[in-house]
Amino acid sequence: MPRETMRTFFVKQSPSTSPLPSPPHRYTFSESLIDENLENAQLLISKWDTSSPDYLHFTSLFSAHNRPEAEHYLNSIKQLQSMMQYYASENPTSEKLVRAQRLMQRAMKRLEKEFYQILKSNKEHLDPESVSGRSSRESTSSKSESEDEAEKDNNSRLGDDVSEVERASMVAMTDLKAIADCMIGSGYGIECVKIYKIIRRSIIDEALYHLGVERFTSSQIQKMDWEVLDSRIKYWLNAAKIAVRTLFYGERILCDHIFSASPSVRESCFMDITREAASTLFGFAENVSKCKRAPEKMFRTLDLYETISDLWPEIDAIFNFESSSGIRTQAINSMVKLGEAVRTILTHFETAISKDNSKVFPGGGIHPLTRYVMNYISFLAEYNGALTDIVADWPLNVPSPLPSSYFGSPETDDNASSAISLRFAWLILVLLCKLDVIAKLYKEVALSYLFLANNLQYVVNKVCTSSLKVLLGDDWMNKHDAKVRQYAANYERMGWSRVAAALPQSSAAEIPLNEVKGYFLRFNSAFEEAYKKQSSWVVKDSKLRDEIKISVAKKIVPVYREFYDKYRSVMRREIGRESIVRFAPEDLENYLSDLLHASEGPGSVSSTSSVASGRS
Repeated sequence: MPRETMRTFFVKQSPSTSPLPSPPHRYTFSESLIDENLENAQLLISKWDTSSPDYLHFTSLFSAHNRPEAEHYLNSIKQLQSMMQYYASENPTSEKLVRAQRLMQRAMKRLEKEFYQILKSNKEHLDPESVSGRSSRESTSSKSESEDEAEKDNNSRLGDDVSEVERASMVAMTDLKAIADCMIGSGYGIECVKIYKIIRRSIIDEALYHLGVERFTSSQIQKMDWEVLDSRIKYWLNAAKIAVRTLFYGERILCDHIFSASPSVRESCFMDITREAASTLFGFAENVSKCKRAPEKMFRTLDLYETISDLWPEIDAIFNFESSSGIRTQAINSMVKLGEAVRTILTHFETAISKDNSKVFPGGGIHPLTRYVMNYISFLAEYNGALTDIVADWPLNVPSPLPSSYFGSPETDDNASSAISLRFAWLILVLLCKLDVIAKLYKEVALSYLFLANNLQYVVNKVCTSSLKVLLGDDWMNKHDAKVRQYAANYERMGWSRVAAALPQSSAAEIPLNEVKGYFLRFNSAFEEAYKKQSSWVVKDSKLRDEIKISVAKKIVPVYREFYDKYRSVMRREIGRESIVRFAPEDLENYLSDLLHASEGPGSVSSTSSVASGRS
């Protein structure tokens, strides 16, 4: 009871404007009430004093059947605080003040034990996953006193729609908050906070360890074999999401709720509990970014970048204290260094394509370099969002202007999206330029064009069936598809022109028999030579293969059939030798149908390519 209220208690006023003189013993009744409250507080505190000889074993004051007495106990401590203020104002050296102080110390010792016991016995109920399922931090940290009392009343009448774990979690959090409020309000917050930090830090550290996250130095990570590091990264990718969205988020909710009475205390608790764990988590990603930047590490590096980027809004919200700026900075630095690593790997990848020392590929089929590079790039396109951020302010430096024939207009006006589209188009162009160099190594010009048609068709198909299609656009697709058809037409011209030239251009005029014989013989020789030479050539894309064979057949078979029908019988009658007319039109169709089906042969899988050999 406030001092001024006690001093005016039962003081009566006369009808007149002047007050009557105060009674001679005006403090007696008020002091007797305070003394009585002190006696009652001593009885209740002594009852639950574990150091008392009469106390046999520890029984929680906050157990279900003792809950009314627990509230009475906390109220008695608040009254005891008021008594101490009263005694100190009246007589700072009074024996009653000393007695009240000793009672307070005993009460705080009890609450310390209760706080510790609730934290220890409710570890599984206060696990971050259970806690994070509760209301957001904003709602728990902004409760008024009336709301808090309503929560207590609500928790005591929880229905069947709340799980047992959630029910236990809510009750434990309510009790811990009540104890923390009481201890902090009584000036014993240090003892309460110390217990909380020790227990909760061990829970966070243990949970992170079980998720597979361990503290490694930069040197230790760089010395790891890639297979070992790759496995560690896989664990980390899963652990990071759980750590941020469950461990750290749940701990933040718990701290905000239990220590809502003191913003400085909840900040201190949360940071001391999570600082080392968060540093271990984000430090791993930063250390990985410093490893050797080889092409096979690209996708794990992007996984790390993408994960932190996705989690950043939550990281920023959870660690929004001024004292946690170091954690936010570490997360940002990890993203920056991972982005730098991606840029370096892209540069090395481009250089490796240009310097690849692959030889010609048998049959003019799809080169292992083409397969590897396009598979690599199509996988990269799946990281479009992360790569867009990474290359947005990274200009593309090339020795000369980019050939416009290799680029289409980006389908978006967004500069960042245009930058990543241009980057992919450039990488493909580097590959195509390398394929041009390889094509020149073929002795047969026709095979060179078939090789280019095969490989460019593979590139177009890869673009069409991946996210690259959206990035590069229809204009790019149409231009390169037309280029495939041009290569195929060049193959036909160089591979079959001699065969077509062996037949007369016009069948209207009569041809002397000796010239007819020469046409048949020249055609037989040219066709047999072309067929024999191309029997080992291959076109992997079935649609392109059929288009080429139909086109070749249209150029040769109808002309040959007309010539054959006109002179076959004459040749047999006059010369009498069947071998002069060696092929029927149907034979040509069958032979052409069998072409370009050859196996790609050995070496299609195992290549000496310096780029492909780096694939994981």
